Amino acid sequence: MLMQYTNVNASWNSPNVTSSNSNKKTLYSSFSASPKHLDPVRSYSSNEWAIISQIYEPPLQYYYFKRPYELQPLTLKSMPKLVFLDKNFQRVSESQKNNGQFDYTRYDFELREDVFYQPHPAFAKNNNGYLYHRLDKKIETLKKQNNPEKVSELESIKKLSEFAKVGSRQLVADDYIYAIKRMAVRQNHSPILDTMKQYIVGLDAFSQSISQQLKSELETSGKSLKEHYFDLGQHGIKGVKKHSDFSFSILIKGHYPQFLYWMSMNFFAPIPWEAMKFYQQPFMNERNLTLDTSPVGTGPFYLAENNPNQRMRLVKNPNFHPEAFPEVPNDFPENLKQNYQKDTGKTLPLIDEVIYSLEKESVPLWNKFLQGYYDASGVSSDSFDQAISVSSNGNLGLTSAMKEKGIQFLNAIQPTIFYFGFNMADPTVGGYSEKQQKLRQAISIAINFEEYISIFLNGRGVAAQSPIPPGIFGHQSLPAGINSQVYHLDGERIKRKSLQEAKQLLADAGYPNGKKSDGTPLQLFYDTAATGPDSQSMLNWYRKQFAKLGIELVIRATDYNRFQDKVRGAKVQMFSWGWNADYPDPENFLFLLYGGNAAINTNGSGINSANYDNPEFNRLFKQIKTMGNSPERLRLIEQMIQIAQKDAPWAWGFYPKSLALYHSWLRNLWPNAMANNTLKYRNVDAQLRSQQQEKWNQPIVWPLWILFAILLISIWPLYNAYRKRQNYRVQNHQEESVITHSDELNRKIKES
Repeated sequence: MLMQYTNVNASWNSPNVTSSNSNKKTLYSSFSASPKHLDPVRSYSSNEWAIISQIYEPPLQYYYFKRPYELQPLTLKSMPKLVFLDKNFQRVSESQKNNGQFDYTRYDFELREDVFYQPHPAFAKNNNGYLYHRLDKKIETLKKQNNPEKVSELESIKKLSEFAKVGSRQLVADDYIYAIKRMAVRQNHSPILDTMKQYIVGLDAFSQSISQQLKSELETSGKSLKEHYFDLGQHGIKGVKKHSDFSFSILIKGHYPQFLYWMSMNFFAPIPWEAMKFYQQPFMNERNLTLDTSPVGTGPFYLAENNPNQRMRLVKNPNFHPEAFPEVPNDFPENLKQNYQKDTGKTLPLIDEVIYSLEKESVPLWNKFLQGYYDASGVSSDSFDQAISVSSNGNLGLTSAMKEKGIQFLNAIQPTIFYFGFNMADPTVGGYSEKQQKLRQAISIAINFEEYISIFLNGRGVAAQSPIPPGIFGHQSLPAGINSQVYHLDGERIKRKSLQEAKQLLADAGYPNGKKSDGTPLQLFYDTAATGPDSQSMLNWYRKQFAKLGIELVIRATDYNRFQDKVRGAKVQMFSWGWNADYPDPENFLFLLYGGNAAINTNGSGINSANYDNPEFNRLFKQIKTMGNSPERLRLIEQMIQIAQKDAPWAWGFYPKSLALYHSWLRNLWPNAMANNTLKYRNVDAQLRSQQQEKWNQPIVWPLWILFAILLISIWPLYNAYRKRQNYRVQNHQEESVITHSDELNRKIKES
């Protein structure tokens, strides 16, 4: 059972005193937006994957240190074996394989036998079977048996840690097959279903059949999806076969080299049927306990606490399979190699728990980092000058104040793009006519992303010319990769086109000086999830960019979850979003503009949020997506980029530079943009952290002593007056007593 206790040795101002002892191997981090989906079949946002990638384990992962990026087995004994088959599903000869004369590729997977799930009540059993799979009936039976204590005990459960029993079991091939079946259920809204059904043999037919059956069952039962257990084990996918408890295969159409990359992603993480049986009960739904809020995995950590309005806590999985910290490559710089070699060969994970605290604003987050209460931090614009010094040639370094604290930093261009998108299905900013193209081109020129990078990112970014960031095949460096719709060459330098050129394009589009035909200003709408106080200056900047063209920009801000729903429902006009590379291939960026992935063409599950759908771009995309990297593939990619640059479904935006600061007690923070399951490699010197926290957060008590002295001085006259008054009363009382005694004595004498 989980417990909370107070750390009596913590600093007076520690925000962690009620969560964990600072001497424990705990990593402290933060989140600014609560994750919406923790179910791996649905989740596709970086803030969600930061959590679930530590809990779930797909078959493959990326080598932590190797560059270029390389896959390795995670829950497999070895890398999947590839078998090439003809149209009759017979193995082809080596020469036929080399010449591409095959119709199918089969991937054979063999699992390790030492992988077990985290302790969880879904696996709890007794001699009669699973303890918690039919909770409503169990409560009903206990009531009939007149056992109010047991009924009350069950009905009072609000979270998983309150279940009396937990269990576990071995990972088997059925769990990976079950995950693929869940992906195929349309009601689960998997964002990659429409991509995968093009490749996995039989997935499309299975999806249609199973989704219809589930729809009928839900209509008949009157239950919601969360309350209805649908037994997927009775149904099979033609191209997904179990061969033994620890081996299975996936058959795909043709040849798709990127398929192995997908095998490192959470969509293909194993799901035990027991978890679904456990969660899909009315009892669990009433308590908001679902796979979407309480994941079940084989990874190095499990989610011990999920309070998205305050904090989330990951705890070391006691059942985690043997895995060691990897060898450091020989070509590493010697100083870095020595740092990482300290943990080589040690059993993972190296830390006991991770605590994510909700921080909606950057200033308190930064201050807590400087106090030592967060182990690592990004650098916001507000704190940039305090943390980073920029040399005359543009190189970034740490300020002396940061060096004195022993803080270190990492800096690299990310395989990521942040873009300003137009909804191509919108009647005003969308469409493919020349006038509609020119409207978007004019806006793309006016939105000065070089200025944005300078103001809001302190130079930590590069203005994008295409969807493909540096480091990915297909990216062209300047000046060859210039977007000629927005920039022009000035000698050897590229320059953004002038505002006059943008205004001319706007006039050609039918909006001279930003006015419509009736003379009223053109009004456009920008949807955003940027709602905090730190976002106001950025939103005002966007207004000014449009105002340069005479266009009135209306901001529609909402929370991130609502924003996601609006984008996927094509209910936005313009928006900003970003994409982190899932795998190091240009297809992973170009598919963001492929028409088959448009949100309006996929019931909102597609990843083409701009709803761009150009037939020629789509045709070329289908060619390049299955090709290996070659000069021919590069030539086709260049054609696609030129088409997209002219259509301008995005204003392209920028490729960000990551800048992470971390304290001297945090080890193994190596930049690996492809790997998401990296917390198991982190290590913390908790004793050094505790010492530094105590040093940096000494309580300042002298103002209290001064206040106490002032208080004493102020009450001293009152105290003296009180004492005098008491003494006066005592004296009067004594005098009265003497007089009374004398009178009594005189009376007695007279009487005698």
